[in-house]
Amino acid sequence: MISNALRSVATVFLLTTCSVGVASVAMIAPAEAGVRPAVGKPLQAAIALANAGHSDAALAKVREAESASGLTGAEQQAIAQTKAFIAAKTGNFSGGGGSGTAARAKFAADYNAGRYGAVTGEDVELLRKYGAYDYDNQIIVAQAYYLSGRLQESIKLLHDLTGGSHASESALSLMYTVAYKAGDNEAMRSALERLVADYNKPQYWANLFQAVEGSRGLKDHQNLDLYRLRLLTGAMKTSDDYETAAELAIEFNSATEAASIVQKGLDAKILTGDHPMKLLNTAKTLAASDAANLPRAIAAAKAAKTGDAAVKYGEDLWGQGRFQDAIDLIQTGIAKGVSDIGNAQIRLGIAYLGAGQRDAAIKAFNAVPKDDTNNAMIAHLWAIYTRTSR
Repeated sequence: MISNALRSVATVFLLTTCSVGVASVAMIAPAEAGVRPAVGKPLQAAIALANAGHSDAALAKVREAESASGLTGAEQQAIAQTKAFIAAKTGNFSGGGGSGTAARAKFAADYNAGRYGAVTGEDVELLRKYGAYDYDNQIIVAQAYYLSGRLQESIKLLHDLTGGSHASESALSLMYTVAYKAGDNEAMRSALERLVADYNKPQYWANLFQAVEGSRGLKDHQNLDLYRLRLLTGAMKTSDDYETAAELAIEFNSATEAASIVQKGLDAKILTGDHPMKLLNTAKTLAASDAANLPRAIAAAKAAKTGDAAVKYGEDLWGQGRFQDAIDLIQTGIAKGVSDIGNAQIRLGIAYLGAGQRDAAIKAFNAVPKDDTNNAMIAHLWAIYTRTSR
């Protein structure tokens, strides 16, 4: 199950009833070049009547304009546009206003007026008839389903619209919103992950982190990995983000990394005051001590019967930017056997990513056992980041 936090961020994408642009229809003026008053005046009257909902009277005015002798090309075009406007405004196509332009205009008018039954029914048929039922119009239909409470029909259409290798941002955002409303956790997570993978915006990453951080049973090490991703994706927003990340890095013997995190918070002017400076000094002191003791610790780890220590100190090397050394030591640890293979594969994947070996990093992340739920989730997020940060 997705955590409640995932539901809480769905409001970010809630769509309001926004107006859909009506297809452009010329507003005829007698002074327009090429349109004589004998044609322009009745067409103006026809438009006014159509706006008032009097379709038959409007069409009568169009016929008056058509009766003028010697119609020019511009006048014929104005008459055709007015017919399309009447058809779109009133739904009366008897005057010959049937066209893709009119169908789109009627579709927009019905949506803006909240006539969602017409939008998802007769308007779709008209759009299909004139070959105007395009991707963007289908998104509007999906939103009309959503706004009228037909959630499963909206989800079904959005599945079709987002099922390919690339989906529009608006379709994915709407899918997330509708799935939230319908309680479809799988669709919610899929849409949010696609937003991150396809559009790679800090706001989407931030919402995804907010969602997964509410997962049950996350360990401190896993939370540290989430903070590392927050830092990489620009999703660190508060002083607590930076301070907690640094404190977790110290907890897991990555003091050099901790000092770097604090410094970035200071540079961003998010961290201020005495406490961050104390934290920075502590991290630097520990980093110096670690650097002095690390060669001996690594030698002991290589001589150990199991590989847990090697993985641990490999992570320390990664924090110092010694990526290839980290890869070698973590691989040594995995080969010896470790108590937490999921964690070890994540360490290996992050080290490969630091070294710029993206394919190897993704392979390492994908090797985390799927039944190791939280580690698999963390690895999946790192794999997404690895693909999107190229």
